Amino acid sequence: MGRTSRIGSALVYCTVLAMGVTAPPAAATPNAGPGQASAPQVTWGSCQRFLGDGARDIPTAQCTTVPVPISDADPAGPQAQLAVVKIPATGERIGALFVNPGGPGASAVDSAAGMSFALAGSPITQHFDIVGFDPRGVGYSTPAIRCRTDAEFDAWRRNPMVDYSPAGVAAIEKINSNLAKECADKMGAAFLAGVGTDSAAKDMDTVRQVLGDAQINYLGFSYGTELGTAYVEKFPDRVRAMVLDGAIDPAQGTVDSIIQQMTGFQVVFNDYAADCAKSAGCPLGTDPAHWVDRYHQLVDPLVTKPGPTSDPRGLSYQDAITGTFNALYTPQYWKFLTSGLLGLQRGSDAGDLLMLADEYDGRDPYGRYSNGQDAFNAVRCVDGPTPTDPAVWADIDRRTRELAPFQAYGQFTGFAPRDLCAFWPVPPTSAPHPARAAPPGSVVVVSTTHDPATPYEAGVNLARELGAPLITFEGTQHTAVFNGNECIDSTIVKYFVDQTVPGNLTC
Repeated sequence: MGRTSRIGSALVYCTVLAMGVTAPPAAATPNAGPGQASAPQVTWGSCQRFLGDGARDIPTAQCTTVPVPISDADPAGPQAQLAVVKIPATGERIGALFVNPGGPGASAVDSAAGMSFALAGSPITQHFDIVGFDPRGVGYSTPAIRCRTDAEFDAWRRNPMVDYSPAGVAAIEKINSNLAKECADKMGAAFLAGVGTDSAAKDMDTVRQVLGDAQINYLGFSYGTELGTAYVEKFPDRVRAMVLDGAIDPAQGTVDSIIQQMTGFQVVFNDYAADCAKSAGCPLGTDPAHWVDRYHQLVDPLVTKPGPTSDPRGLSYQDAITGTFNALYTPQYWKFLTSGLLGLQRGSDAGDLLMLADEYDGRDPYGRYSNGQDAFNAVRCVDGPTPTDPAVWADIDRRTRELAPFQAYGQFTGFAPRDLCAFWPVPPTSAPHPARAAPPGSVVVVSTTHDPATPYEAGVNLARELGAPLITFEGTQHTAVFNGNECIDSTIVKYFVDQTVPGNLTC
């Protein structure tokens, strides 16, 4: 599952208080340092081309594209164009605050625009240019990673992919290998080799040079913590203040990451079911011992027959699972999960589950997909090695069935399909490793006790590796900064504006 923060929707509900912060002097404007290439020359202009009519809501926003070489070995060769948005500070400027919402594959241009609008009038927008850049292949950057047509994506979602017999596993692996080949055919292996987090961290420093700042400020959510960690490892002296919320532990390999994440989703599924059980007519009932069984009774029949919706597609099994995962990211979506499950129970309309799946997969009402899921695959597949031994994937299936039974179909067979990344056409460009210690005071980590996608322990580990203070949020959701909690928000505002570094804190 993706690791995208809900910054775009959640921020509209938050309020950031001034809390008596004062603005320190802005960072000096640098020249290119030793070994640094000169910053590309760019022209800032309207954001209409990226934000469309939404650009009218942020009249001061400026946008540009920044060229970066597709291959480090050929800096004068073919270039990718990074989409960048900048919303200038409204008062005394401290510097630029880079924002990344996660994914990988989510648009930081959209996220920065949403944050600027939601935090208008706060010390953050008063003292910082809000900046978002879409990494290579992501969002509005070009070329955009697209491996499937809209019709192919729809067809992929209709396939339940639950047959774990030897023949069924072979069929699923054929789908995965074909998708990997299609990505290589459409994008080229050379481009795919350069879309990982290692390249994105270097590209972020290129954008910093374009802005003319000696140091950056950075707020990364979910996968954005991985990008932030990579940046502070490469350029520790170029970070003024960095907040990593919903942390990914860079020391964790693929297998442990999957197990930990699925365990986290089961914890939050249980939280959702307990909340649902408080209401009469909860489709999962009131007995905790039967919540998982009741869920399977509702969704498993979709393997053979789609559920009823007003949309002619109906609700496929895969969409029901995707919609459930999407709802577990935030309690704000639990009501839609309940509505969809009630629709299945009553045989009426389970459209809210389809809506949740469409949002997660990036499908608009006209049947057009964003490239978010294709970009997600392309980045994750080069960000670390993926096991190719079928026995490893069978064991992953066994363990996840035990630890996250709500998402398992049928019985354990001893066979399981290898992930798409096991068939990826280019090798990884990064490997798991503990993060190197960051300069004192340069990083703060935030982790939520019941975060499904980036479980709490990953934040504990990352804070320890970086030597950074840890802010613990006691709650059930994915990420917490600027989501309405005054304890967290006021602490983060003071940190960014005054560089008041917090100690370990629980909110």
